[in-house]
Amino acid sequence: MPRPLARLVVLVAALLTALAASVVVATGASAHVTVASQDAAPGGFGKITFRVPNESDTASTVGLRIQIPEDAALASLRTQPMAGWTATLTTTDLDEPLENHGQEITSYVSVVEFRADEGAGIAPGQFQEFSLSGGPFPDADQLSFPTVQLYNDGTEAAWIEPTVDGQEEPESPAPVLSLAASSSADTTTAATAEDGDHSHAEAVEESPGALALFLAILALLTGIAGVVLGWRATRRTVSS
Repeated sequence: MPRPLARLVVLVAALLTALAASVVVATGASAHVTVASQDAAPGGFGKITFRVPNESDTASTVGLRIQIPEDAALASLRTQPMAGWTATLTTTDLDEPLENHGQEITSYVSVVEFRADEGAGIAPGQFQEFSLSGGPFPDADQLSFPTVQLYNDGTEAAWIEPTVDGQEEPESPAPVLSLAASSSADTTTAATAEDGDHSHAEAVEESPGALALFLAILALLTGIAGVVLGWRATRRTVSS
């Protein structure tokens, strides 16, 4: 094999190894419990959904324990029924009562726990979504919900670490809900459209895994192009 071609093979192999590593990093960084909503806004009622991927290769997820801190307390909270799962609600007294439709609320749901029935659960390679509905949501931009994921082999994954603005995402971040702006629906629609226009740029900028993947691909293409050009130049020199 000509030397330039051998160098090309070695370079491609090395860059593909780095690319594979970056893909693993990107995948691992996103595989945690998250929460989102399309209609939850400060002062209003809405539905929030927790997405739970199974990270184990051998065990099934059989439980999910969601903690609702007092600063995220809702006067009304309900669970969406799920086949094969049973929900249990734990209430706690409030230090400061809430008001809902003229009534004083002195306690709130502080823990929501979903347990899989016998033979049910989230198998390896699968995910499930658990939904809650309630309100009114507090006057805040974001709410954090520390969550513990339970497996049938007795292990737990505690997604409880706070995410701090300006710092890297922790290894086991608590799910964070971003509340929609309390302005008109037109503002929300415009913001959604703008987010769509910039989704690719934001994905590369905000996700370290995506950035590593992009840089690895760029390095791979640049390296291949450089070696190929060098090989062609060598062949022209030999031919002349």
